[in-house]
Amino acid sequence: MPSSERQELIKKIEDLRGSNVICFLTSLRQNVPSQIAEDCVRVFFEHLLLLPSRPVEKLDIFLCSNGGSGTVPWRLVSLFREFSNSFNVLIPYRAYSAASLLALGADEIVMHPFAELGPIDPTVSNEFNPKEQGTGRSLGISVEDVKAYVNFIKSTVGITHEDELIKAIEILGEKVHPLALGNVERFLSQSRMIARKILRTHMKETDEHVIEEIIENMASKLYFHGHPINRKEAKEELKLKVTLDLPAGLETIIWDLYKNFEKEFDNLEPFNPAGDLAGINTGQGPCKKEYELLHAIIESKRLTSKLKTKRRFTLLPAQPGQKLIQEDVLSQVWSHTPAP
Repeated sequence: MPSSERQELIKKIEDLRGSNVICFLTSLRQNVPSQIAEDCVRVFFEHLLLLPSRPVEKLDIFLCSNGGSGTVPWRLVSLFREFSNSFNVLIPYRAYSAASLLALGADEIVMHPFAELGPIDPTVSNEFNPKEQGTGRSLGISVEDVKAYVNFIKSTVGITHEDELIKAIEILGEKVHPLALGNVERFLSQSRMIARKILRTHMKETDEHVIEEIIENMASKLYFHGHPINRKEAKEELKLKVTLDLPAGLETIIWDLYKNFEKEFDNLEPFNPAGDLAGINTGQGPCKKEYELLHAIIESKRLTSKLKTKRRFTLLPAQPGQKLIQEDVLSQVWSHTPAP
């Protein structure tokens, strides 16, 4: 059942802002894979169908996520515009990468003093990416890292001769598959195109150069994908539609609501199956343990939806001093609980 305390806090936000609130959070728990993905779009649609009217005058999305798929924000923003005259985001803590892209589509970005946005440059993963030594896991390639390498060779090192530049690119191509590099360019173009479409949903009368400046700042000029953007920087330097002057009561409610979600996700406790397995290892064959992990929550006054997986971790025999952990995903499903 939805937390009664959360329901009360959601209602208080709605009363203060004259809005309808839907919360969307993905887990920030260390070692729990969680991201904004395509499956959340259908779940959001089910929540939007339960709104008291269509369109509602004001829709607030309570948002916290480390990011995910770069195409999902455009689908969500389009959906929110179908169901509301005004769509806004309330950010208690992190809204990185794809979550920042989603926030760009809002008429108003309400940031708690502890809140952070992040750059929107994508990290690309596909079958051509380099593999992590030892695990074989594909490593993500930051679009801006590739650009920074070329700029480092040309500007910092000072290599400008065509033959030397070709050699530098050849060295990069030996480490990273050429098709992975081609994918980087495609994702960079796609990210900027989606950001442009999202911004135009509420900046139709704004000069085009303002939109392009926002995109350039969010995609390239912050240099580091993990750069945290506080609310003053977002408003004063990046020119985003951020509200700084929040009523003290609203700040408190936003933070209390986030802490309630934080507790349910167990965000403050790192997930450590290897340590658990080592602690119960009997030395008599592979030891196993199953877990149920919470990855995402979409919640409103009318419905609570949760994405959970069941996973089995097995400690396998390995060389002395090494640990080899096998992970099996046993199930992955959204559950839906109507509010009482």
